[in-house]
Amino acid sequence: MLKSIIAAVLAGALAVSAAAAQDSYPSRDVRFLCGFPAGSGADIMVRFFAEQIGKHTGHTIIVENKPGAGGMLALAETARAAPDGHTILLAGGNAVAINANLLLKPPVDAGKELKVAATINKMPFVLAVSGKSPYRSLPDLTAAMRERGAQATYAYSSPFSKVIAESYKTFSGLQTVQVAYKSITDSLNDVASGSIDFAIFDPVQGLARRDDGALRILAISTGERTTATGDLPTFREQGVDIDLPGWWGALVPAATPDDVVQTINGWFEAVLLEPEVQAFLRSSGADPLSLSPTDANAFFLKEIETWGRLVDMAHIEKQ
Repeated sequence: MLKSIIAAVLAGALAVSAAAAQDSYPSRDVRFLCGFPAGSGADIMVRFFAEQIGKHTGHTIIVENKPGAGGMLALAETARAAPDGHTILLAGGNAVAINANLLLKPPVDAGKELKVAATINKMPFVLAVSGKSPYRSLPDLTAAMRERGAQATYAYSSPFSKVIAESYKTFSGLQTVQVAYKSITDSLNDVASGSIDFAIFDPVQGLARRDDGALRILAISTGERTTATGDLPTFREQGVDIDLPGWWGALVPAATPDDVVQTINGWFEAVLLEPEVQAFLRSSGADPLSLSPTDANAFFLKEIETWGRLVDMAHIEKQ
């Protein structure tokens, strides 16, 4: 009897201790990992949200850059970190999803070893032609590309742009030839000059070159129009069934307790309501995206499956 009483007391004490530890989260500085170098676009995004979360919570948020392997080093460090909410990876969720399908032996099984604590934004990729091009709409471009057959060309400098372009080709029955570029800058110049018929760009570069007249954007890759790019039509509006957004999220180890995940989710939900944050996102062509942890993870797993299917369709060789 005495042993039973002692066991019950100890169990109760452990439960109270565990609850207290979780209630005190965070108990030390929180690390935001960035998979790309200081000064990169990703770094700017991570540091901005570290500042906003720090102001909102009063906690110290430390940004650590872990560049390498297209963001996979930071992904692996996050997956192997203590699952206590003190290490959070801010990254493009679509980038994580597509990288999970590009490597023969990925260092992380993203769908099993990570989960999304919060979503941050949703943004379209854009299909652009030269600002001097005769094409004024996606149907105009499609008709011309069909007529030109294998003489037509498109540029890509990332797996995302290639997959979206190949999806457009497949849906529209085109034979357009792909031209690979090492940098987006080179491809931007060639599309703007008209030597390449079209390309898929991220909204930051695409919108900037639209505004200076170098490019004309004919379609965006989200299923619906976004607030940040509200005047631009979607592929779907123009008869091509594509819904492939870019999006950012806060990822943690899969074993992170649900209450800690909910706390992190609450941080991001709160700051996404701030006008300063919404203006920052709009400046990069993005809208705020606020999902519950359950919905965010369902979305994440679906993205891994979707990008895997599209990588196969685009005949991208795994490395």
